[in-house]
Amino acid sequence: MGLILKDVSKSYGTKKVVDNISITLDKPEVFGLLGTNGAGKTTTIRMLLGILKKDSGEITWNGKKVDRKKVNFGYLPEERGVYPKVKIMDQLLYFAQLKGMNNDEAIKSINKWAKKIKVEEYLDMPAEKLSKGNQQKIQFLTAVIHDPELIVLDEPFSGLDPVNTEILKKVIIELVDNGKYIIMSAHEMHTIEEFCSDVVILNRGKTVLQGNLNDIKNSYPANRVIVETNTNIKDVIKELNLKIENAHDNNYVVLIDDEDQGHKLLEKLVKNKVIINKFEIQKPTLNDIFIEKAGER
Repeated sequence: MGLILKDVSKSYGTKKVVDNISITLDKPEVFGLLGTNGAGKTTTIRMLLGILKKDSGEITWNGKKVDRKKVNFGYLPEERGVYPKVKIMDQLLYFAQLKGMNNDEAIKSINKWAKKIKVEEYLDMPAEKLSKGNQQKIQFLTAVIHDPELIVLDEPFSGLDPVNTEILKKVIIELVDNGKYIIMSAHEMHTIEEFCSDVVILNRGKTVLQGNLNDIKNSYPANRVIVETNTNIKDVIKELNLKIENAHDNNYVVLIDDEDQGHKLLEKLVKNKVIINKFEIQKPTLNDIFIEKAGER
């Protein structure tokens, strides 16, 4: 049955920060929760985890009302919170015990996860000795150490280099394969596209777009062509009154209004006997859609 938010609202004084939001996460997957700063994402997360009380609506997990004592969840908040002077192992044992684990269970889980995300060498060090990225991985460990059913990740890749980002990505995929329900909030739209089948976009507390990401993108006309050639084709593009969004080393991103314009460009290039290494007509990216739905108007 999973997680269901139905017509959930929250106000602070006269300001409604979450306005009748509904979300359904009914199978193990990564669900994308998106919005600009101040859109209501963090408030929504804190309500669904039982940290904040909602003003109205329903929040259930497997058919029962959400209760922090009953829902086995893991939470990686956007605000990082490791204790700088305390050894990593001591911190992890403390967080594990807060989640009801005994000492032996906790140590076994810590060692397993430390090996998986490659932080074994830091366990006996104080947090202040770690880089920002490794502190981030330690905090991720605190969110999963107790084997939660529902995991909320708020900006999980912030501060990570490409190597550590890849490590964390593999772990998240493994968590879903093991039946975990994950909600991810991130500002990197390419990350959401990589992980999420379903998304919701919030703007000023309201849902402005929701549904399957592929269905959403397919509802839009094509808006770009990616072209790689062995020669300069700027004159050809100019002849068709098309705009170049980006160009370097004979690689072009060309803006179009629809697929017909893309086909005409291809015909023109073939007619001019241009050697084409790549030609791809693309739908709008999630970043394009996000800016349209959540940008200032």
